[in-house]
Amino acid sequence: MSIRNTGGASPRDRSARRTKRLTTGAMFAALALIFSYIEFLIPINIGIPGIKLGFANLVIIIALYEMDFRYALAINLVRIGLSGLLFSGVFAMLYSLAGGLTSLLVMALLRRTGRFSIIGVSMAAGVAHNFGQLIVAALVIENAKMFIYFPVLVFSGMAAGIGIGILAAVLDRKVPKQLFR
Repeated sequence: MSIRNTGGASPRDRSARRTKRLTTGAMFAALALIFSYIEFLIPINIGIPGIKLGFANLVIIIALYEMDFRYALAINLVRIGLSGLLFSGVFAMLYSLAGGLTSLLVMALLRRTGRFSIIGVSMAAGVAHNFGQLIVAALVIENAKMFIYFPVLVFSGMAAGIGIGILAAVLDRKVPKQLFR
């Protein structure tokens, strides 16, 4: 017979903690969806489709840093799915999924090294997001010439990532940690 280490917490305490994390995750998913909608309303028209500010990624990076990868992934998937169904359409959801998963993977890997600030992680995620979307665009259009846009997308991803990273660094210091525990 094995004895499971419960950390001294009663079943009621563990249940309350799980419920709190679930509701925090749901709140983050709703916030990310709201940010996606706001971004949907702000067109950025510089001749290259798909350039966005990445407001929803602010929520994802905070979730990654304060909760864990699984919560950040779940929040990201809920946001991408609902945003695609409500605002941008199912086809655009494919691009969002590629960008969102690529950027989250890069964020998780860089954070795990401990060598990058939240701003550096966010900047790399912005570039990764654009790269993921560009790969899908090249596959859908069946034209590798899409990669001619990559330098512009690197710059826009870096700029947006730095901006989101600065906001994330400020929020990470200001938001009470007990919200996530």
